[in-house]
Amino acid sequence: MKRVAVVTLVGGIVAFAGTHAMVASAPQFVDLFNGRNLKGWVNVNTAEDTWRVKDGLLICSGHPIGVMRSEKQYENFVLHIEWMHIEPGGNSGVFVWSTAQPSPTTRLPDGIEVQMLELDWVKLNTRDGRTPPLAYVHGELFGVNGVKTVPDNPRGERSMSVENRARPRGEWNTYDVVAVDGVIKLSVNDKFVNGISRSSQKKGYLCLESEGAEIHFRNIRLMELPPGVQTP
Repeated sequence: MKRVAVVTLVGGIVAFAGTHAMVASAPQFVDLFNGRNLKGWVNVNTAEDTWRVKDGLLICSGHPIGVMRSEKQYENFVLHIEWMHIEPGGNSGVFVWSTAQPSPTTRLPDGIEVQMLELDWVKLNTRDGRTPPLAYVHGELFGVNGVKTVPDNPRGERSMSVENRARPRGEWNTYDVVAVDGVIKLSVNDKFVNGISRSSQKKGYLCLESEGAEIHFRNIRLMELPPGVQTP
């Protein structure tokens, strides 16, 4: 039987087996948005002018409602994304583990939505005299169009952040999303405050949402992690 020596190095693992060597590179962040054009993204059901690039920013007009998806599907990963609403009560989000097949009624796909709402959304969406809970706008996580999850911090079937850290329109927000084997943890502006587990869908596209208001994105980066136990 051949002896195998494993040596851990910065940036990777080198495994020696006889005269053969295998090098496994450490996961690295890659840019999903290059700051120049929409390369790497596919318009699913929005207009040609819904998404544009200006001064290194990805700008979404918000019209019509719909999504743009990543070229690739992802299973386990860390997503870093920065966003800023421009209008009071702006609505948007990023869908994780999505098939990118929009519902004909809502024009939005399935997956786990990572909510991005401007702080005035609750003030502008009073219904029957009742104001929605402020927790709604601070990075809620929830399954959409048949995707089921178990919320860490239940608000019905949704999971709400345990601390309100979102900033208002005109200011940048940072989300870091860690997604592994049906579990998602969300950091809002440098602190983990929300999560879900046992997602019924664990692989799919990333979808950026256009939902009625202008929003800007920048620094969209993803670190792909090894596949999980659910992968055949």
